[in-house]
Amino acid sequence: MAPLAPPPGHRAGSAMPVRIAGQAERGASAMARRPLALSAYLAMSRAPETRDRRPDWPERPRGWLLWLHAQTAADMAALWALAQRTLQQHPDLSILWTGHTPEAARHSAALPEDSLPAAAAFLAHWQPNLMIWTGHELRPALLEAAHEAQLPCLMINADEAAFTTPAPRWMPDTTPAALSRFDTIFCVSREAERKLRRQGVTEAQLVRAATLGAGAPPLDCPPELHEDVAAAVGGRPIWLAARLPSVEMRTIFDAHVAAGRLAPRLLLVVVPATSADADAAWAAADETDLRTCFWDAGDMPDDLTQVILCESPAELGLWYRVAPLAYLGGSLAAGQGDTDPLEAAALGSAILYGPNVGRHLATYSRLVEAGAARIVRDADSLGSAVLQVIAPDRAAAMAHAGWEVVTASAETEDRVIARISDLLDRRSARKEVR
Repeated sequence: MAPLAPPPGHRAGSAMPVRIAGQAERGASAMARRPLALSAYLAMSRAPETRDRRPDWPERPRGWLLWLHAQTAADMAALWALAQRTLQQHPDLSILWTGHTPEAARHSAALPEDSLPAAAAFLAHWQPNLMIWTGHELRPALLEAAHEAQLPCLMINADEAAFTTPAPRWMPDTTPAALSRFDTIFCVSREAERKLRRQGVTEAQLVRAATLGAGAPPLDCPPELHEDVAAAVGGRPIWLAARLPSVEMRTIFDAHVAAGRLAPRLLLVVVPATSADADAAWAAADETDLRTCFWDAGDMPDDLTQVILCESPAELGLWYRVAPLAYLGGSLAAGQGDTDPLEAAALGSAILYGPNVGRHLATYSRLVEAGAARIVRDADSLGSAVLQVIAPDRAAAMAHAGWEVVTASAETEDRVIARISDLLDRRSARKEVR
């Protein structure tokens, strides 16, 4: 896609102007159209002690600016993936982050106090060309200022959770007015859509779409290596313990021993979370007297192999493809879990996991709802789940459900990027004709 054209007469290196709340041609008519609840909230938020504060913001980057607001770490991960793809299509675009900010972000700021003067100052300084919002914490004054500035605003991943605003409880609800200021709201379910309609969101604003996740390219694997390993294990049932921390090693081996009593040909692949965890894996294997293949030493599994031990996650792309079932490590022991389940789902693995999944809870929940993942609690429940899910028809059904979640998220990303491109192109065209 061609880079966005600057407006006629735009001086290279300068910020592109946007209309800011309070301009004469919009101010009076905007006040007349505001709902009573919003007008009362805006009047209250214009307290003298907050009216004239001006944070020391860094310099605005040159050219076009996309503003991304992430309420949570999961939102940040999803927006980060979205930003990388958007920048591929619009390499001249800069990104402003608010809320949770990636370590690699070049431009970030704290949200202003939620009053029209503070919001107008924020927009006057940063002059974003498009805003994308995630989360349920709405800022009515900020959204009103964006509306008056004719700044296109999108919300993604709107679900069934209740929205909140900074308004006191005794004030009329400002949520409907705040939601009305979004040009497009991508909602993730029928219930979310019904909830938004009850808040006065119009048909023109709503788009039903799957949850936008932090999809990453599938882990790589040489096709020849995959073929060799698949031939070596033959038709044996095989399961994978991926990114396994030291504290979970014994639990995994106990589960494998228990399951192996009813499935003698069952094969386990253990991939430690780090190279430092490999020693614990070897010690656990020795304690159980299982016949072990040391992958990084050049061993190849044979018919008598019971466990394949790896040194590190370097070749997880291979093992996700070989094993139809994967337990995602760190989720049984508290404080350990940080494995994105989409990396397994994208490569055709049915998923087992424990209750401690940290920032990926929303993604695991989506996979469970789709029938692609199942929670376990300890070695006994893990061993039982392995025996049940390893059945070819069950594993295939779960893997297919997981793939559908992955592809639906990718389709949502495509739709959001198309909407971003459309809105930016429209703004560029409007500037060119002025």
